[in-house]
This record gives sequence, structure tokens and C-alpha cells, in this order.
Amino acid sequence: MSASVMDSPGTGALLARAERLLLGLRLTLAMLAAGFLLVAVGWQFLFPEDAALAGVVAGAAAILVAVPVLAAAWQSLLHPSLHGVTDRLIALALVAAWASGDLMTAAVLPIVMILGHVLEERSLLGSREAIRALSRLAETSARRLRADGSVELVATRDLRPGDLIELRAGDRVPADGVIRRGSASLDMASLTGESVPVDVEEGGAVLAGSIDTNGRLEVAVTQVGAATTLGKIIALMRTAERAKPPVTRLLERYAGQYMVLVLMLSAGTWFATGDSTATLAVLVASCPCALVLAAPATSIAAIAVAARHGILIKGAAFLENLAEASSVVFDKTGTLTVGELSLVGIVPARPEDEPAVARVAAALGATSSHPVSRAAARGWPADARPVVQDAHETGGFGVTGRVDGEAAAFGRPELFAGLGLTAPDVPAHDGPIAGVSLGATFLGWMLFADRPRPEAVEAVAELRGLGLRRQVLLTGDRATVAARVGALIGIADITAEALPEQKMRRVLQEIDAGFRPMVVGDGINDSLALKAGAIGVAMGAQGTDVALASADLVLMTSDLRRLATAIRLSRRCRRTIHVNVAIGLGWTVALVAAAAMGELGAQGAIVAALLHNFSTFLGLGNAGRLLLFDETGAPAAAQSVPGG
Repeated sequence: MSASVMDSPGTGALLARAERLLLGLRLTLAMLAAGFLLVAVGWQFLFPEDAALAGVVAGAAAILVAVPVLAAAWQSLLHPSLHGVTDRLIALALVAAWASGDLMTAAVLPIVMILGHVLEERSLLGSREAIRALSRLAETSARRLRADGSVELVATRDLRPGDLIELRAGDRVPADGVIRRGSASLDMASLTGESVPVDVEEGGAVLAGSIDTNGRLEVAVTQVGAATTLGKIIALMRTAERAKPPVTRLLERYAGQYMVLVLMLSAGTWFATGDSTATLAVLVASCPCALVLAAPATSIAAIAVAARHGILIKGAAFLENLAEASSVVFDKTGTLTVGELSLVGIVPARPEDEPAVARVAAALGATSSHPVSRAAARGWPADARPVVQDAHETGGFGVTGRVDGEAAAFGRPELFAGLGLTAPDVPAHDGPIAGVSLGATFLGWMLFADRPRPEAVEAVAELRGLGLRRQVLLTGDRATVAARVGALIGIADITAEALPEQKMRRVLQEIDAGFRPMVVGDGINDSLALKAGAIGVAMGAQGTDVALASADLVLMTSDLRRLATAIRLSRRCRRTIHVNVAIGLGWTVALVAAAAMGELGAQGAIVAALLHNFSTFLGLGNAGRLLLFDETGAPAAAQSVPGG
């Protein structure tokens, strides 16, 4: 009856309180009217000679439901919408039934439509349950640590950046923060769709909404409320739910013409047959609810399913764009690669020195925050590292200290020249290189590089299997590094040493060549390219705020296989929308034709209302099938053929 939640100007994610109250009032009036109708029908059956009283009771029922029907029609004139077309048609049918003296139809028709509308709204709210669940994650409390070490229980909204909070096993993280003490495993399924807990330790980040499955943590709060990752997710989901699919915008464009066409068909039926019942049936049969809900219901279901997989889609239109993607453009650092240096090789001065190289470098590296030092420290177990004395970091060159009572050094070749040590030639390598010495002996070189993500090869191959055979590696890094990563992953088309503007131009060249590129990136220098692509995807787990704002999709997990999941979901969503539009359009045309020819019987308007609601629920049921889509346990599992 009234404008659906799709058209409500509030949050758009759920029925506003006023809308819920109004819908409840209409349902109550419909139930009262139905009770009066039962009395009228029973009286007419038991006392056919006293039909006048039955008519009075039926008239009372019609009056009860006439008020909300006419009010909804008036509101639809003030605030035009697709659902307003249905409101106006039902109001016209109601007035026509009153004018013809058919009080029974005047009462039954609005009751059927009100009940149908309530069920439609409940069906749509069922599809929104994943979005509602995200909002509930923010409704929690926190244990805040006071300066004296005592603990106070506070509401999440009372937390501020800089507060120190305590997390125990089973607690939900109330805000984004950094671990100051402790280690634990975090269940982040509600944010990223990953079922495997993530191990975190001192210095690591925690996100609001995740759950501490074991261990005690002390966390320094960095972001609260809407500024947290969870807050941004909720905001994105609300924005996406309010956005209208392209099909809906197309229908809205022709809503006025559709209303005129229906009135002409009704007038033509009246003049051709003189049958008021057939004319009423045409008005009711023309209600476009099934067609109106075809795209929004499907898009809402797809957006909810995507959120369950850790994929945030900013609007329904982007689902359609994603389904049509024909090429993919990848950023390198932080997208195809893990975004941090790793030890990829050791070149010892003597073969027997290789273990000592890693051991000494890990000890010295643990005293520095430099990326190369951190990578070296990860190469040796923390509990097996020797103790470093007199550690000193020489900015830009390396670290020196005493290990096992001897002078030790770890750093660039220039560091050893300054120490008077003779080192062998620096090996050829396209990444950072650091040397290691102990005492007066140079032990060897360590080679570092940013490694491809473990799933990158599989993800790229999977996208190729889905029809995105044209793949481009676009990076600002050196050509040699880009070529190495491209060879490891399987991408031959490489553009290296590109500035942000050059990245954008390269993406525009893809579009000019007839492709619809999906651009995947995570950094500030990717924002122009993300905007230029047919669809922009940001790696949300490590992406910058600028990249997240520029993208159309956000992957909350860094698993690149979610790209294929998103494409499969978008293609299934597109197919479902096409089927629902066909159902809605075909059913409406057939129903109008049957009504105009008087094939719906003596109670044509009521029959038309029942059949109209059946087609609406058929479309909603088809859209609900999307909720069965599930790749959370196996993101690489193909669920559709290439090209969808």
C-alpha cells in the first residue's frame, strides 16, 4: 500500500519507527475490517431476507480500510514513487467500488492489499537481517582500565581514543585499537567472512566487532563509534541499501506514463463492456508491485550475502557493473603482494655460516623498527634469539651491537665499509639487501622482497576462468620488481613506475579499448585509478581511507579469492533480477488481459488482488534464493560457469 522501505528517506536499512507504527495501524484496521466482513457474510447467509444490515456492516468494514488507503494515495501524490502507483490504483478501485455500490469489494480489496503489503515488508526485512546484525555488533560494553589498575564497566559510546581497555575470552571488541599487552585469537567472521580465527599479539591491531576467543588483551583504543571499521561498514551498508538499482530507476522514469496507460485501459474496458467488475479488476491487476520489487528485493539480498562474505558493496548499481567486468587491473604492493618485506634468500660468505647469518640478523633486527630489520627478526624464533647488548641504530645504514660477547653489525654495504670490514661483492637482487658480520668476520648477505599473497596465483587464475582474461599489473614500483611479481603470479601485461595520473590514464585506455575494467588497489596513489575504472575494489583490511572512499566495493579480508566470489554473486544477482522482471511483467500483462476480458469472474477485482500478490511473493521467493549463496567456507569454489 504505502511507499515501501525502499523509498523511505530515513536510514533506508530498516523500517523507521513511524513506518512500523503506521504499518501496524493499517494491519490492525485490516483485521477489524476482516472481522466485520465475516459478520456481514455470516448474517447474509443466515438471514438472506435482511440483507440491508449485512450491507451496513460491510460498509463499516469498507470505511475502516478506506482511510489508510486514501491517505496513502494522497501521500503518493505529494511524494511520487513507484509504490505510489499501486497506492493510487487501489484508491481509484476503492472509489469506483463505492460508486457502484459494491461495498463487499470495497472492503475486501484493501484488506487483501494491506495483508500483501505487510508480508512484502516482512520478506524484505528478512533479507536485511545481515545488515541489522552488523548494527547490533556495535551495541556492547567495555572494561576500561583506570589509572590505578582497577576496571570499570562502561558503554561503548563512552569510550574515547587513548582509553585502555581489557578484553577477556568471549568478549566482543568494542572499538578499534592496538594491543599493548597479551596475545589471543580473534574471531573476525562477522567482519571479514573468514571462519578461521586470527592470531594477534602485542603491537597488532584489533577491530571493533571481532570476538576474543581466548587469552587476555590490553588494548589502547584508537577509533570509536562511526570512525571504527565496523562503523564504516554499517554506514556503507546503509548507503548501499538506500541506493536504487538501475532497473528501478528506469521504471521510475516511466511511472507517470504507466499510470496514464492503465487509466486508458480501464476506460477502454468500461466503454467496451460496460462491466464495472472488469474495470475494477483491470485497475487492481495493473498494480506493478511484482515489477517494482523485482530489482530492490534481489539487490538487498545480494548486498546482505556479500556482507556475510566480507564484501561491502556501496550500491546496487555497482552489482550490475561488476557482473559486466571484462578485464582486471591490479595494483601490486599491498594488493597482489602482502605489503611487507620477507626474507627470500641468504648468500653466506661460507656455506657453514648460513645459520649464523639468520641468527645474528634476527637478534639485531629485533632492536629496530625498520622494515628490513622486522623482516630479519621474523626469520628466527623469538625465544631462540641471542641477547643483544649496546644496540645502536645508525639512521639509514643499519644496526650494531654485541652478540655473544662479540661486536656484530647488520645493515647496508656502506655500514661495513665504515667498520673496516671487507665484504664480498653485493649479489644481484631487485629488492633490499643487508649484510651481517660477527666479530671481524663478514658472515653473508640477506635478500629481502615483498612476496605475492599466497592465494594470488589461484585468484588470478580463477578470474581468468570467469572470463576476465585480460589482466594488467599496474604499479609505481620499479620495472624489475614488477616483472618478477608478474612472472610469479602469471600476469604478462605490466605497467611499472607509474604515477597516480599515469595509472588513471592506463585504466582509461582499457575503457577506450572496449573493456570494462575492474580496478583493485589499496593505496592513496590508487584512488584515481579506482574512480576511473568501471568498478573499483579496495582492499579494506589494509587500505587507506582515500582508497576506501574512492572504491565501489571494499574487501574486508585481504583474500583475493573474494574477487571471484563477488563476481559470481553479482552475476547470479543479475540473472535473478532478469527473471523477476520477466515474472512481474509477464504476470501483470496476462492478468490485465484476463481482467479486461472478464475472465476473472464475478469477483474479478478480489481475484486480481489475490493473483497480484501471488506474483509478488513469487518474485520475493526467487530473490530469497540468493540468501543460500555461500562461499564463506571455500572462497575459491566456483558456483557458476564463466560469463554467468
